[in-house]
Amino acid sequence: MKQLYWETIGQGDRHLVLLHGWGLNASVWHCISDRLSAHFCLHLVDLPGYGRSQGFRAMSLDEMVASLLPQAPEKAVWLGWSLGGLVASRLALQHPDRVEALITVASSPRFSAAEDWPGIRPETLSGFQQQLSEDFQRTVERFLALQTLGTESARQDARALKSVVLDHPMPSVDVLNAGLEILRDVDLRTDLISLNLPLLRLYGKLDGLVPRKVAPLLDTLWPASSSIIMEKAAHAPFISHPEEFSQYIIDFTK
Repeated sequence: MKQLYWETIGQGDRHLVLLHGWGLNASVWHCISDRLSAHFCLHLVDLPGYGRSQGFRAMSLDEMVASLLPQAPEKAVWLGWSLGGLVASRLALQHPDRVEALITVASSPRFSAAEDWPGIRPETLSGFQQQLSEDFQRTVERFLALQTLGTESARQDARALKSVVLDHPMPSVDVLNAGLEILRDVDLRTDLISLNLPLLRLYGKLDGLVPRKVAPLLDTLWPASSSIIMEKAAHAPFISHPEEFSQYIIDFTK
């Protein structure tokens, strides 16, 4: 059986699993791993088919969840960024006994926009899928650039994301397409109403992929959860504001 790339660091007595977003890998967390490893036993994972977790075929959301469980601690706080937020959320719904608390970062239970829901236009996601087969690397770089637009450190942050991708094996077109299909099709809004776990949602006010309007809508739909909008951050708040971001995680899990 194939194993995921799974790095464990830190001496904390609580486990924190970090799940990255589309196109990236666990190295994206290195900007905050020193801060968080002083408080947690950190688990940095490359999702199946991404980064150093090579040899996996394209997977559905449920298959991605199943691939994580064999190497995961018996109980942990699960933090998912963007696409990783959907993976962590589905895992919390299917295996609540394995989840101490759930944190989603720049994520949405439904990424696709609808008449009553802010998000990414479905045709934009379909366009990325088409472009992947035409110009693989440029499409990934374009998507990464969208994640930092508007922040004071946008260029620097975009370079950081690009280096994370280029320093490790690239996902295949099939794996990336499957990830875009999850972003386009999955809707966990209703499912997560019944989640009986502590839930923190972190957003960037300048995020062009997960609009800040999502936050108050989910405050109403999921009144037991908490939300924070980081004023000067975009889609990668842990890169642009690592200290502020880390403190929110530490405070929530005290």
